[in-house]
Amino acid sequence: MNAIILCGGLSTRLGEITKTIPKILLPIGPKRVFDWQMEKLKKMGIKEVVLAAGHLANNLREQVGTEWQGIKIIYAIENKKLGTGGAIKHALEYVLYPEKPTIILNGDILTTVSFVDMVKYLRSNSDGIILGSYVPDVSSYGTLIYDSNYHLQSFKEKEGINKPGYQNGGVYIFNPQIKKYFPTTEVFSIEYDVFPNVKDLDVYESDKPWIDIGIPERLEWARENYHKFLIIND
Repeated sequence: MNAIILCGGLSTRLGEITKTIPKILLPIGPKRVFDWQMEKLKKMGIKEVVLAAGHLANNLREQVGTEWQGIKIIYAIENKKLGTGGAIKHALEYVLYPEKPTIILNGDILTTVSFVDMVKYLRSNSDGIILGSYVPDVSSYGTLIYDSNYHLQSFKEKEGINKPGYQNGGVYIFNPQIKKYFPTTEVFSIEYDVFPNVKDLDVYESDKPWIDIGIPERLEWARENYHKFLIIND
């Protein structure tokens, strides 16, 4: 299996915090976000990770290098903003096994979801599986609508409605056939331009701790509550 971490965003919502350090390198408790994520990928047996980098890519390369605890680090550096979908499309050109599934992580999330368990639910003939994480307020997240068989029916991106629900948890395991839904353009969004068109995508539902650190309030919460993520499942 391949692995990609999306870490090329400008992180404008974090302001001064990420002007000189990529979001994925921010410390959360005893480790950086990057280390939290790599530990979970290592438990999957991943041997090579592609970092989809852009903003502060040189800084990222200097601090991470080309190896992490025996895992090879490859850099897919964007020469312009490609959007989430464009970044994935570009990074897929660097994976070692293009004919195999790829797990993709947003570079600003922490979760105790077991990726080892999640991949067990990947159907080989499907387009892939997406993490559906429960949050008490989905107003600022993309909401997942799926049936009793956990088959995605629709993807509603950031409706602004205050209610609990399962949202896009920023972890995807895609089979190679997902690429048939990619636009021919370089720049596009996975959320707006791909997910609404995908025909066979499953949802891995989880009530386990989850947070994205993309805004100051959530970053502060993660730093105060990092102990909730110390139990990393197999």
